[in-house]
Order: sequence, then C-alpha cells, then structure tokens
Amino acid sequence: MQINDSVAVLTGAGSGIGRAVAQSLASRRCHVALVDINPEGLAETARLARAQGVRVSEHCLDVANRDHIAALPQAVLAEHGQVNILINNAGVALGGHFQQVSEEDFDWLMAINFEAVVRLTRAFLPHLQQRAEARIVNVSSLFGLVTPAGQTAYCASKFAVRGFSNALRLELQGSNVGVTVVHPGGVATAIATSARLASDIPRETAAKNLKQTQKLLRMPPERAAEIIVRGIERNKARVLVGNDARILSWIERLSPVNYWRLFPGLAKPATRAAERP
Repeated sequence: MQINDSVAVLTGAGSGIGRAVAQSLASRRCHVALVDINPEGLAETARLARAQGVRVSEHCLDVANRDHIAALPQAVLAEHGQVNILINNAGVALGGHFQQVSEEDFDWLMAINFEAVVRLTRAFLPHLQQRAEARIVNVSSLFGLVTPAGQTAYCASKFAVRGFSNALRLELQGSNVGVTVVHPGGVATAIATSARLASDIPRETAAKNLKQTQKLLRMPPERAAEIIVRGIERNKARVLVGNDARILSWIERLSPVNYWRLFPGLAKPATRAAERP
C-alpha cells in the first residue's frame, strides 16, 4: 500500500505505540488525524508529527463514548478531505482474576478495547470504501494469542479484536479495503503502570506483578511502530510484533490447550483474600 499523501486516523495516539506509529507514518509523508483522551499527550504527538511537514489534526475524545465516535468522521473529513487508513490502537489494561474484577471495570475495558474498535470501523468504513485503496488496522495483543491467568478481561477483549478482524477481512475480501490485525508482544509502554487493578489484590502482590511485567516490556515503541507500518505497506493480514509474539504464536498452534504447561507462570492460581495484609 502506498501511504505517501494518504490520511490515517490513529486512536491512542497520545503515547506509547500510538505516538511512535504517528511519527513513523509522518516520516513517510502520511497525514494523520490523531485521537486520544489525554490532551497533553495528544498535543505532544501532534507536535512531533508536524515537525515532519505533514498535515495533522487533533481530536481529543473518549473512544468509549458513542456520540464522540459518531461525530469523528465528519471532523476528520473537514480537516483532511479523505480517509485511507483507520488504525484502532487505543487500549487499556485491567489486572485481576475474574472473581476479583468488578463488573463495572470489566465493562469499562471492553468498551475501550473492543466496542470502540467495532464502532470506529462502522463509522469510517463507508468513507474508506470510497478510496481506491484503504486499510483497517486493529491492534490486538500477545494476549490475543495466549491466555494467562489474571487477564480474563484483557484477553477477552483482545481475542474479540482478533476474531472481529479475521471475519471482517473475509467479508471485505476482493474489495478495496484490507484488514490487518496486529499482535504486539512486550513493548516498553506505560500500559502496565497505568492499568486498573482489582481492589481485592494485595498491594505487595500488585507491586510484585508490576515489576515482573515491566521486565517483559523490552521492545522500544519506535521499533514496534516500524514493524506495524511496514505491515500496512505490505498489506499483511497479520503482524506479529516481537520474538515473544512469534514464539508463543507457534507454540499455541502446536499445543492450543496445553501450551501453558511450558509456561506455568501463565496459569498461576488466583490470589485469595486471606493473603491480603
């Protein structure tokens, strides 16, 4: 796909992978409509993208808000006149086993990680179909491939993104709109430190889990972004970001039920209330 002089809508653009993808797109002369709930982070990403000499628009909104999403296409078209690429990158994390996580928090995560992907796709698809070549890029996760304990909500959302993307690709097969699903592994972003935690998790356990998680987040966001954008350019159906994503993808294919036996840490038992200080 030739992305030079295209227009990409990018959610979760205020930090991490989103900011790096914005810069990678801008370096290829792709104009960007940046979306994030954090105005300060959004403004900084916009500044970095504008330094590349491309047209940039900022859209500070909550992707979990139906009205915000409904109004977004016209706001983007007013600034750019067209849309060629939709990148659904916005996401949040939630730590805790299923019985520890409240229904409210579970629904909060699903609204951002999955329902927003569906609504944004529905909102922008008619405009993408008007272009000679267009692409929808949905960011899933390593946890859209494997299912560690303590991540029921996050896995549910990222597997949903994966399933939605794969089915949508078949439905759009032969059309001008392609679909890419992205599975990042351990990328060094703030998703772990900004994650919500179930109130039932002891503070010491939460701190220990965070420390262990951060050790696995090694790939620079800039490297992840280059892999993602190259995947868009090559019209790839699936993009695995990092050796951890590639290795676990193969292991899950070989042993889809029992792969966790090779990684017992993925199947650790639930934290009991009695363990709280």
